[in-house]
Amino acid sequence: MSDPIPATEDEFRRLCEFLYRRTGMIFTEVKRYYVERRMFERMLATGAGSFASYFARLRSDVNGEIEQFINTLTVNETYFYREDHQLQCMTSDLLRERLRVKRAGEPIRIWSVPCSTGEEPYSIAIWLLENWPEVDQHNIEIVGSDIDTRVMEAAQEGYFGKRSLMRLSPALIAKYFVDLGDERWRILDELRQSVRFTPANLVEPGGTGLHGQFDIVFCRNVLIYFDEASRRTAAENLFENLSSGGFLCLGHSESMSRISPLFDVCRYSDAIVYQRPLGATHV
Repeated sequence: MSDPIPATEDEFRRLCEFLYRRTGMIFTEVKRYYVERRMFERMLATGAGSFASYFARLRSDVNGEIEQFINTLTVNETYFYREDHQLQCMTSDLLRERLRVKRAGEPIRIWSVPCSTGEEPYSIAIWLLENWPEVDQHNIEIVGSDIDTRVMEAAQEGYFGKRSLMRLSPALIAKYFVDLGDERWRILDELRQSVRFTPANLVEPGGTGLHGQFDIVFCRNVLIYFDEASRRTAAENLFENLSSGGFLCLGHSESMSRISPLFDVCRYSDAIVYQRPLGATHV
C-alpha cells in the first residue's frame, strides 16, 4: 500500500480538535508533519486508505484505535534521577511534613504521573532506599501512571539502556540492576514489584479519581503541552488527587501559580513545590 494522501487543512484541524478533546494536548500547523507521519503509520497498520476512513475508525475507537494513536504521539524523554533536587526535597522536607499529620500505620502514597517508561517512579523507590533512613518504618505505596499504555508496559518490564542510567553511579547500577550485556540492564524484581502502574488521563473529567489521594505527586514536564483550559482541568484533577496538605512537584519550566489559585506555594531549600492547603475543600 502506498503512502496515504495527506490530510487537507480542514481534516487536519478536525483531527487536532479531536486529539485536544481526548488528551488536552495542543497540536498546531507547526506540528503537522509530526502528527501526519504518525497518522500515516496508523493508517497503514489498519488498512485505512483515506483520512475519512481512518478518522471514522478513530472516532468509533475500533479495536482501541484511540489508545493506539495516542501512544504514537506521546513524548517519553526521561532518565533516572531527573531533577533530583525534588527527590532531595522529598526526603528532607516533604515526608516529614506529611508524617506530622498522618495516623500511625497510615500508608504514604506517592504518585508519578506521567511515568513514561518507569524511570521516574523507580527513581523515587531507589532514592528512598538510599536517602531516607526511616524507609523501613513506613508503609510506602508508589504508583506510576501514564496516558500511553505502551510505555507503561515497558515500565513494568523494567529494561533500560545506557542513556536512562546516565545519572546513576556505577555503585547504584550494580546494586539495583542486573547487567544483561550490550548496554542493557533490568531493574531488580523487588523494585519492579514495589511500583504499581495504572493508566491515567489528566484532562479527562473524573479520569484520575479512581487513583485515590496521594501525599506527594510528581507531575513533571507535561503541562507545557496543554493550553490554558487543559492546564486548569489538569490542575483541578491533581488538586482532588492530593490529600489535605499534600504536595505537588512540577517540572522546572512549569509554575502552578500561573495556572490555578488552588495551591499554596512552598519554598524549601531544595525546591519550590505546591501544596493543597490543610483543610481545603474540594474544587
